[in-house]
Amino acid sequence: MAAEQRRTRVRRLAVGAAAVALATLACGPARGVEAVRAADPRAPAPTPPVAAPTAPAAAVQTPATTAPAGATVPAGAQAAVPAVPAVPAAPAATAAGVAQATAQGVPPAADPSAVPPAAVPAAPVLTPPVPAPPVGVAAVPAVPPVQVPAFGAFLASDSRGVARMPQLSRWLGGAELRVGHTYLPGEHWSDIEGAPGFLEAWARWRNEKPDRMLVLNVPLQERNEAGVSDDEVRRLLRQGAAGEFDHHFRALAERLVQLKAEDTVLVLGWEMNGTTYTHRCGPDPESWKKYWNRIVTTMRSVPGQKFRFDFAPNRGRDAVPWTECYPGDDTVDIMGMDSYDQPSGISFDEQIKEPYGLQAQVDFAKAHGKPISYPEWGLFRNGDNAEYMRRMLAWMDEHKPLYNTLTDYCPHGVWQCSANPRASQVYRSVLFGRADEPTPAPTEPQTPAPTPQPTAPAAPASPKDCSPVDLGSWAEYWLGGKLCVRFDWWSQDG
Repeated sequence: MAAEQRRTRVRRLAVGAAAVALATLACGPARGVEAVRAADPRAPAPTPPVAAPTAPAAAVQTPATTAPAGATVPAGAQAAVPAVPAVPAAPAATAAGVAQATAQGVPPAADPSAVPPAAVPAAPVLTPPVPAPPVGVAAVPAVPPVQVPAFGAFLASDSRGVARMPQLSRWLGGAELRVGHTYLPGEHWSDIEGAPGFLEAWARWRNEKPDRMLVLNVPLQERNEAGVSDDEVRRLLRQGAAGEFDHHFRALAERLVQLKAEDTVLVLGWEMNGTTYTHRCGPDPESWKKYWNRIVTTMRSVPGQKFRFDFAPNRGRDAVPWTECYPGDDTVDIMGMDSYDQPSGISFDEQIKEPYGLQAQVDFAKAHGKPISYPEWGLFRNGDNAEYMRRMLAWMDEHKPLYNTLTDYCPHGVWQCSANPRASQVYRSVLFGRADEPTPAPTEPQTPAPTPQPTAPAAPASPKDCSPVDLGSWAEYWLGGKLCVRFDWWSQDG
């Protein structure tokens, strides 16, 4: 009887333990996830297991992006959110197993809901899809930043021109002059080859910043402003076309490469359609074109060069149509034009529309696939013409030349010339603080703006035991510096 009672008590205990175990399994997973969330509040809320669908699941919409009124967002624009995998359930315990463990004195299995956080698979991170543009609305491409065309001014041929550029920049409210412009003297072939001491300051300025541009006007003949006759010009052009002067231009190219100014823009034989220079085209256009092509071919043959060649006639017909002098697309990189406010009484509209005028230059350059430039421009013949200044600046803003350089001395200029206060104010108002942004509207001048006088750069220190002789700026220009006389010139050891 006692044994039978003990067996009955064991069976009751086994049945009770089984009931407790089954009840624990029924509510365990939810308590287990809550325990994880209590330990880490950033954990995602539990997602109940999703039964396998018998048909494709509908796309789950992410938070809607506000669309323009009347626009319909297609359903396919949102990606479906994948189902979160269910947390795997712990293996179920049988009543017999629990009863056997209890009878053997083994403690019941731990609550299967008490799963450590690492055992719970992490839910996948869902990145909201980028909404598609509304139906009928095209995507807007990114707009590249606007680059203001490079500009500068001719301030002097020698190192004084370099020294004056920061002063002009300050007068323009910090606007950066990215173009330095100078001219080789044309009296002797040694000048045209780039005499030592003349180009060094310009090359240093060019190399201080990578976005700067050096523009160099190059005469094609010596005695370039000596009033040489047409017959003599014709003879010289034919000599050049035959290659007799090639070595001078090879020397110039090598000099520029040596100075690390290998990307200089070279304005060869400028204003060739006029009558001023010995390198004019009129007496023999065919020989002139052959001569130009020889020069370009010779300079391009120098190792390391990256030159660009600018063909820059006077605006208008002048002595001969400039189209008759054009040497060909293979040897011209830039279609330039020197455009001053002349002749007397001409309007800016006439400057645009005249034969071989501003519009003809733009059209010709477009037809030949060339950028345009204005190496020389400024006031002339019509005095302090604020309207010309306003219209010319607007023309360049519209047609975006590769570069432009104002000729800044009287009668053409606005900074070093005090005779043009109204045009000066227009120029300054348009370019003041100029950066990568559209040109502000020019202001109408009210009172003449004071024109600061530029200061010449400090003279270099004299060598030891040497006394400089002041010969004046004109003589120093051609000598390339001051003349210095030594104190001990009579010494036997000197």
